[in-house]
Amino acid sequence: MSYQEVKKSLKKQIASVYLIYGTESYFIEKLKSELVQRVLGEDKDNLAVYDLEETPIQEVVTDTETYPFFGGQKLIFANNPVFLKAKPDKTAFEHDVNTLERYLSQPVDYSVLVLIAPYEKIDERKKISKLLKKQATVAICNPIRDYEVNKWIKDLAVQFNITIEPDAMGIFETELSTNLQMLENELTKLALYVGENGVITKEIAEQMIAHTADNSSLRLVDAVIEGDLYKAIAIAKDLQKLKEEPIALIGLLSFQFRTILRVKLLKQKGYTQAQMQKQLGVHPYVIKIALNREKRFQLEVLQRIIDRLANADAAMKVGAMEKELTFELLLFDLIQTR
Repeated sequence: MSYQEVKKSLKKQIASVYLIYGTESYFIEKLKSELVQRVLGEDKDNLAVYDLEETPIQEVVTDTETYPFFGGQKLIFANNPVFLKAKPDKTAFEHDVNTLERYLSQPVDYSVLVLIAPYEKIDERKKISKLLKKQATVAICNPIRDYEVNKWIKDLAVQFNITIEPDAMGIFETELSTNLQMLENELTKLALYVGENGVITKEIAEQMIAHTADNSSLRLVDAVIEGDLYKAIAIAKDLQKLKEEPIALIGLLSFQFRTILRVKLLKQKGYTQAQMQKQLGVHPYVIKIALNREKRFQLEVLQRIIDRLANADAAMKVGAMEKELTFELLLFDLIQTR
């Protein structure tokens, strides 16, 4: 079942055993919080958390079968079930998986056992994996695909009873699509700012969204592409407030422009967006943004920009000029390069 399906099911019925696996920590933490609320409410005395890289599964099962103090229900989180991997990590002990298999056939009704596997996939050929898929509620928590981001933002907007203008939607997609937790946090903040039935405009989004080095580097490239030196320098100063050194900013710019160049070359060879993502090993949204940007540049211009970035990097490393001044001159030079 997907994250959304399992989340909905929690409102109707709580299962005895859950397997949560995937690499999207935002979904995993959301399901954990929901389970704590649904199973325990305010009573956290019957919550137990184990790391299966440090504790054998048989001990966890024993605790699960032990009646809770003062009645009520127990909730047991068992993290890192390495025995579900195709190649399990070595531990100082052995997991008696047979104990878990026996428990799955007849779980107690006063405990909820939750196995949390922060892995992209589990070995579904194993007997224990097959049993879990049959006997437990399985929640797959992998990152959402790039084409799902827009719907995800719109669903949050409906939840907060606000409207997001198309230009502002683009900012959310571009800057926050790879971090769902930050995306929700920022939307929550802006929803409070505009109020119920409020509208988030591009201007509001630009002013209010918390800037990180990654998303600010995207804005910096946009400012260079737009030829807006004032905006580029302002963003660079914001990045410096985030403790980013000028030499690191050159690295951020170099990565962005190299990605644009590589995407342009792959596009000329007939690669699809999915093939580019696989070839370059970057987030799909990075490819999408680069595809929009590459149209603005000739190959020779991109190569000149990358040469100027390399020269500025070398000059900064040998201390030929004061770093902040070198970087501002570089921005001026890049904007003039067409």
